Amino acid sequence: MTNEPSHWSQHKESGTLRGILFLLWLHRWFGRGLFNLILLPIAVYFFVFNGVARRASTEFLKTHAACYPAYWKKTPNYFTVIRHFYSFGQSILDKLLAWSTPIVEADFEFVNPDLLAEFMLKQSGQLIIGSHLGNLEFCRGFILRNKEKTINALVYDQHSANFVNAMQSLNPASRINIYQVNQLDIPLILQLKSKIDAGEWLFIAGDRIPLSGNERTLTVNFFDRPTQFAIGPYMLAKVLQCEVQLMFSYRTAKKIRFDLVPFADQVVLPRKDDGTQLTAYVQQYATELERQAAKAPLQWFNFFPYWEQSSSASKL
Repeated sequence: MTNEPSHWSQHKESGTLRGILFLLWLHRWFGRGLFNLILLPIAVYFFVFNGVARRASTEFLKTHAACYPAYWKKTPNYFTVIRHFYSFGQSILDKLLAWSTPIVEADFEFVNPDLLAEFMLKQSGQLIIGSHLGNLEFCRGFILRNKEKTINALVYDQHSANFVNAMQSLNPASRINIYQVNQLDIPLILQLKSKIDAGEWLFIAGDRIPLSGNERTLTVNFFDRPTQFAIGPYMLAKVLQCEVQLMFSYRTAKKIRFDLVPFADQVVLPRKDDGTQLTAYVQQYATELERQAAKAPLQWFNFFPYWEQSSSASKL
């Protein structure tokens, strides 16, 4: 048993602002080919020296293989973990490019183009729940560049300070729409409600437990294992009284897969709810997240002991 912290926010992010901007500079001047070449030894470095991330990757990939063996030609191994880190390095560049360069629709594979086109025409405020599968920045960047909408994103800057700083230096306007939150208190909820009522859109991730720990979570099934998920997005949706969508964006072999999944016209929780309806919403999200992650396991970017947070989680 190690004394490693289990909560995701206690794991310091790797890398520095200079390092991130250096990789972006390489891409701008020498293209993705040289960037990919330099990224490989960096992925090996983190495989060797970041034991927490290495073990978290191994656990997730083995869990995925146990549930979806047909996906794998052979059982995930250490080389697969290095590929996993390599994919994460690619995503860091993609995040920066999503805000600093024009979005090219030809680079995207839209799962349901008609549904997306209808969604882009909506004038009402929307709550969009994303995840750390793939690159949600593509979703935000695509919408922001293709529709004159105000996008608000709830983030925990403590865990992503390097990226936020890099994004600010590339596009100072992007920071205007980012809210650093430790918890959803009443003043913030009221502020967000006014934005939704004004027709603005709000992004929030649903795959990490809150900084307060297990108190605001429910345990549901995820990859056949009991897993804790935050209830915050659904409690927020109840107050906001708006449409709720799930949105996923991740790289495939040649394209960026963009999938919009309707979640609820409005989240409704009975006053005397014993937790059944709330659990159903959380499970609905977890089921869709698993469905998406099943297609692209190397796009799963939660490099911490994901199931260790769930006291009842089974062991591999």
